Amino acid sequence: MSGRTSLTIVLAAGEGTRMRSSTPKVLHPVAGQSLLAHVLSAAPKGAGTSLAVVIGPDHQAVGDEAKRYRPDAETFVQRHRKGTAHAVLAARQALAPGADDLIIAFGDTPLISAKTFERLRTALNQGATLAVLGFRAADPTGYGRLLVEGGRLMAIREQADASPAERDVTLCNAGVMAFDGRKALSILEKIGNANSKGEYYLTDAVTIVRDLGLEAVVIETGEDEVRGINTKAQLAEAEGAMQVRLRKDAMEAGVTLIAPETIFLAADTSFGKDVTIEPFVVIGPGVSIADGAVIHSFSHIVQASIGKNASVGPYARLRPGTSLGEGARIGNFVETKAATLEAGVKVNHLSYVGDAHVGANSNIGAGTITCNYDGFSKHKTEIGNGAFIGTNSSLVAPVKIGKGAYIGSGSVITRDVPDDAMAVERSQQTNREGGATRYRELKTRDKPPKS
Repeated sequence: MSGRTSLTIVLAAGEGTRMRSSTPKVLHPVAGQSLLAHVLSAAPKGAGTSLAVVIGPDHQAVGDEAKRYRPDAETFVQRHRKGTAHAVLAARQALAPGADDLIIAFGDTPLISAKTFERLRTALNQGATLAVLGFRAADPTGYGRLLVEGGRLMAIREQADASPAERDVTLCNAGVMAFDGRKALSILEKIGNANSKGEYYLTDAVTIVRDLGLEAVVIETGEDEVRGINTKAQLAEAEGAMQVRLRKDAMEAGVTLIAPETIFLAADTSFGKDVTIEPFVVIGPGVSIADGAVIHSFSHIVQASIGKNASVGPYARLRPGTSLGEGARIGNFVETKAATLEAGVKVNHLSYVGDAHVGANSNIGAGTITCNYDGFSKHKTEIGNGAFIGTNSSLVAPVKIGKGAYIGSGSVITRDVPDDAMAVERSQQTNREGGATRYRELKTRDKPPKS
């Protein structure tokens, strides 16, 4: 927001015991990114913004995740869990400078959007001291109710303390709040713990603001956006809601999804123009798909770059480090990993290409394997432009196949093949004891006459 500074504090210290997992709750994934990463991505960024993440003791992995997505984030440890206001004050050092806007968010609400954070800040810019995010619950049972009079927030009433009339209120507290940052620290320090649990509740800030004669307001959003995650079932529900959002965004950007409900996308998937994705495709993190590419059914793609007018699948698996050039063809039951396939390469059937560089317009025959692992280390296969690899060939890395080379079907290539050479290398049984010898044919490949 132009001209205003901001501090966002993300509370991520919860143990998440109901997840029944050794992984901290906020590190569980939705659409290929952790819950925390989604919140950090939505938080204000750029000039005049700062970010603090409150983590629990012995949860350095959460701090590392915060730094990975937002290098500008500071982390603070809440060593004793004494309520939400206590957690915010764990970041007192970040609060002290007094940014214009203070946003308090939660690391387990992955569907919250940057637009919603901006709406909260707009309310502050218009004179509110406190803006509370609310939603209309289909079933408000268990939620704190937001009690509003004349457009102003008067109180947040917890379910246990609400009167029958107040329990009929469907406007509920989402937990996310924005404070006038110049007054926030003094308000937070006034919150007491005179309650049955002896904890410091952030919701008490509403009463304090009203008692000071200052203004508190509600900003409404949809229930899905503030969906908190406490169980694996809720995690699955959030995944479903996120996928609906991602599919809609993709189609609005011009991507053709043949059967959207069967396609799973990652939050960072990027698309060019006129991309088509057939049913039952799974796209994991780190994937970019360029103009005109087609992803056929039952393909699985992670951390890969797919060039213009490329074709993938059906039943293809592209593992991390795969890069396909323009017009490349990856066919059924083909797997690639850490492989660059230049423009026009064809790998149409039943092959594995790993730790390899394949030059433009090469053809990889069915059943070909780049034997990249010797039991100890990975090795690279290099295939030159226009090479032809016959069916059922094994290329034992490290090995180089020259440009224009021809590898005969069934070959086991263990030595480099020069440019424009034809090679056939096989193992044959030659004695009763089962000993083996190898023979190798290597000659200049006949080239068709120039037209």
